[in-house]
Amino acid sequence: MQVVFIHGPAAAGKYTVGKELAELTGLPLFHNHLTVDTVGALFDFGTPGFVELREEIWISAFRIAAEQGKSFIFTFNPERTVEPTLIVRLDALVRKTGGKVHFVELTCPDAEILKRIDSAQRRQFQKLTDGELYQKFKADGGFEYPALLEPIITLDTSQMSPQEAAAAIQKALEAL
Repeated sequence: MQVVFIHGPAAAGKYTVGKELAELTGLPLFHNHLTVDTVGALFDFGTPGFVELREEIWISAFRIAAEQGKSFIFTFNPERTVEPTLIVRLDALVRKTGGKVHFVELTCPDAEILKRIDSAQRRQFQKLTDGELYQKFKADGGFEYPALLEPIITLDTSQMSPQEAAAAIQKALEAL
């Protein structure tokens, strides 16, 4: 059982690259906003109820998938409303059943993020689409998060297409 854990800042292309990777590998894409949007129907982003329910869904998804040997791709935007030890706990849940989490880091310069942030695709998932709000949240430390586990590959998505990024990730996975 394997989890391809794609992480990076808002508008770095996690969903788009994840979708391309899903097509290449046949693995299902468990996009972060499937949970965020579901939980957001009940609780405002960042409130205690939101944080608790989002965490419970992620933990349950990782645990049950690991127990059943179901590999998948997961996207994640590190930010301060996520409990700092959660990612290590998710990794441990998978390893406990003999599985492996492969971390993939996407990077993207702020100038490119600001060009991408207000897109139709991002609005579809109720993602952050306001460039000024993104800059304020970042300046206020909203995206500060402890370093995640060592990635198998780091890609600057401003330097390649989503298809090229997905192919690079597939190649890195095959080399393991």
